[in-house]
Amino acid sequence: MTRYRCIPIDAAVADRFRRSGRDDFDNPLRRVTATGAGGFPCRRCLLCAEPGAPMLLGSYDLGRPRGIYWTPSPIFLHAQACPGFEAADVVAPIIRANALVSVRAYDAEDLCLYDLGHVCPGMEVDAPLLRALDDPRTAFVNVHTARPGCLLSRVERVAATSSAAP
Repeated sequence: MTRYRCIPIDAAVADRFRRSGRDDFDNPLRRVTATGAGGFPCRRCLLCAEPGAPMLLGSYDLGRPRGIYWTPSPIFLHAQACPGFEAADVVAPIIRANALVSVRAYDAEDLCLYDLGHVCPGMEVDAPLLRALDDPRTAFVNVHTARPGCLLSRVERVAATSSAAP
């Protein structure tokens, strides 16, 4: 089985958002309150916010893919510090909680591998995600919400020599 890890946004980015109140494109972050389970997926801990939790909403520069397929993404982030998601071989809870996700595989040159793309309920993402990660052309996978298209998480293979905990 291919080992993988869902990658949260970097701690430095989350800290900068919280400290500055500005997103990656210098827009002011919107402060919102989570109103229900599943609707406010934090991109740092990769958990859905509890109702009543203060959240930040802003535009995030995904980093990759670059070039033709690059696009920024709106993201939610807990307003208070939260730990980064670190589990290996576990689909992030915000992916599972989403009614419809889009699995998008990219090669080393950041080109979309259309034949590996798949749209499915978040609870059924395992097979298409592993199919994409098992393909030797895949450098990384981004999982998005299928309707609005917001990034949920990048997914990368865990190197065989890595000491990432399962």
